[in-house]
Amino acid sequence: MTDPIVFVPGLMQDARSFLPQMVGLGTQRAVQVVLPVADTVERNSEAVLAGAPARFALAGHGLGGIVALDVIRRAPDRVSSVIFLATDPLAEAPQVAAAREARMIAARSGRLLQAMSEEVPVVALFDGDDRAAVLALAEDMALGLGEGVFLRQSRALQRRPDQQKTLRRTLLPALFLAGAFDTVVPLRRQEFARDLMPNSVLKVLEHAGHLPMLESPEEVTRAIEQFLSGPMILR
Repeated sequence: MTDPIVFVPGLMQDARSFLPQMVGLGTQRAVQVVLPVADTVERNSEAVLAGAPARFALAGHGLGGIVALDVIRRAPDRVSSVIFLATDPLAEAPQVAAAREARMIAARSGRLLQAMSEEVPVVALFDGDDRAAVLALAEDMALGLGEGVFLRQSRALQRRPDQQKTLRRTLLPALFLAGAFDTVVPLRRQEFARDLMPNSVLKVLEHAGHLPMLESPEEVTRAIEQFLSGPMILR
């Protein structure tokens, strides 16, 4: 039986962030999206588990990947495999949290798009033909979710737990997908996470940055499909 897959988008993203993968994988398995809109990682992981099937594959980007880590910490027996995109397993450093606070002030002042341009600067994406369209979609998703969601998600990121122990203890098959041009969660941080997790592999996407599921949608969909349906290739 093919397990359904639950997608958890990242900061200020709605279901459209994973739409190419939902379309591509939806012919083979049930798909579901849970937006992490609460103000702690723990509340968001509770929401995923409350709405998810009894057993499922899990994919998360950024904040969604951090929530996925907490899901497997809480209920590893319910997750069959996990895909992380642009996911940082460490707690937020004080200086990063302080910079995030400044972006939250900007959002409260009606400058949400400015805050988002600092969260995901243009240089964090691959300089390809679709970069302007990807940025436009990111802005539209952010405006649709609004200031309140930004503030709650920002708090969740600031307060997120360190999940190194979770990675070390988890024996689930895991796939890390990293954009080569990601400056928000650099490749070395994603390699670090991969190295902590016993049954994991990392694929670097050469024509993507921080939003690989939108920048290289076909490659990401293909990588997830092969990972979920094929034998696990261990390091």
